[in-house]
Amino acid sequence: MSARLKETFVKELAPRLMKERQYPSIMAVPALRKVVINMGVGEATQNIKVLDAAVEELGKITGQKPAIRRARKSVAAFRLRAGMPIAATVTLRGDRMYEFVDRLFNVALPRVRDFRGVPTNAFDGRGNYTLGLRDQIIFPEVDYSKVEKLRGMNVTFVTSARSDEESKLLLTQLGMPFRSAK
Repeated sequence: MSARLKETFVKELAPRLMKERQYPSIMAVPALRKVVINMGVGEATQNIKVLDAAVEELGKITGQKPAIRRARKSVAAFRLRAGMPIAATVTLRGDRMYEFVDRLFNVALPRVRDFRGVPTNAFDGRGNYTLGLRDQIIFPEVDYSKVEKLRGMNVTFVTSARSDEESKLLLTQLGMPFRSAK
């Protein structure tokens, strides 16, 4: 069974974008390539068990086992040595990516307190968008009673769009709730 958002993209959104923007072929239409979720855990330098909890929560949220990232350089001010585990990251592609994006747009983001939409200024100039989330409890997969500490995460949407304008159009069509310009 394929993801609902993927079917919508293939059957409705891609042909509509191709017609609106006069792309020469369906392969020229911008598409979502991957979604990278990164959760930095700076406290792991003092207590390694904090990282285990973050890995478990990120795994529940994404449905995929996170990779543990290690520090590249030593930084004395942060008591950080090269090779110490400091983050957990997951790269989603295919059906899992579309299912995660669908849950993020339709379930998790509306649960954010005082949510007015995501900012439109987080594009990188190459058609990719990074969204910062303040806590992991907006996802229904995370049990609030078992959360020791609220941790933020970055969600990066990597697209095949050539510009930020094309990328914003694609993400809007997929259902990303951007803030309305006042």
